[in-house]
Amino acid sequence: MTTSNAPVLRRHAEQQFAEELHELQRQDQRPRPENWRMSPWAVLRYLMGGTLDNGFQISPKYIGNERLMEIAVATLATDRALLLYGVPGTAKSWVSEHLAAAVSGDSTLLIQGTAGTGEEQLRYGWNYAQLLANGPSEQALVASPLMKAMRAGKIARVEELTRIPADVQDSLITVLSEKTLPVPELGSEVQAVRGFSVIATANNRDKGVNELSAALKRRFNTVVLPVPATEDEEVSIVMKRVTEMGAALQLPAEPPALKEVRRVVQIFRELRNGRTEDGKTQVKSPSGTLSTAEAISVINSGMALAGHFGDGVLSPRDMAAGLLGAVVKDPVQDQVVWTEYLETVVKERADWKDLYRACREQV
Repeated sequence: MTTSNAPVLRRHAEQQFAEELHELQRQDQRPRPENWRMSPWAVLRYLMGGTLDNGFQISPKYIGNERLMEIAVATLATDRALLLYGVPGTAKSWVSEHLAAAVSGDSTLLIQGTAGTGEEQLRYGWNYAQLLANGPSEQALVASPLMKAMRAGKIARVEELTRIPADVQDSLITVLSEKTLPVPELGSEVQAVRGFSVIATANNRDKGVNELSAALKRRFNTVVLPVPATEDEEVSIVMKRVTEMGAALQLPAEPPALKEVRRVVQIFRELRNGRTEDGKTQVKSPSGTLSTAEAISVINSGMALAGHFGDGVLSPRDMAAGLLGAVVKDPVQDQVVWTEYLETVVKERADWKDLYRACREQV
């Protein structure tokens, strides 16, 4: 059992960025919706970063179109729920967590959607020992994170909503439309306190997706999070997250050189888009998504190899295995795509010879 002061592998957003949240709350004089920790303006500044009037620096949590974050925050200030939608790796869960941390000071009221998620995980369950001994009672009721959020006026998060079976998804309709959760076994209901809302995430590339019903879709405002618009933007995201994660994991390696990060990002973007960055060469795309999150994973894996089994400096050899694993999801089809890309694109770039040789060793 871990002790209360034991170092954790990953801290919640409200713990990791407690100083920034505190400073924003201290300086924030704008109107706040009821039960919000800060104003919508301050929530946006927390997400997008910037310099406060006293010179305090807020680090950016989302690098991209600020208007999308404005829409997301404004949605939560109304009675509408928010659906963050897009391909895997576009920071949907990351944005969801930080929105909940900034608005409610609590990002832990989370329901992870899977094919096995049942209605009781969205609504409520029972302590069966007490239920059998005394029958239905408030003491026997086991509140879900959604019910807890309704009672406290906080944000509930539902990850991978489209992974949840359709009939279970629709149990949200009453909560989102009537802001109440009936408990017929007790002849009672839980009414949502002001400040309550739901942030759900979903992606359109996952196998086994259960489409949302029209009735449920109408209860959400949908914000589509796109892949980074430019290479520089994606490089900035990868550099920032890799540096943060490397420090959190205490990897014994230097922060990655910009050159190596840019090469990984360029490879991902070219394979994702089906053409080289200069537009001169068409390439085949693999079956995977090759998201920004996977680029971060490739660099982190390479840093671990460099730190523990190398000289601490990220090299092409350290990245090659991660690149192969990210690109080749289908051992037949994707292997052909990757080999062809190496021979027609990577090999022809004069300053990429080291990366070409390292990747060929892995094929």
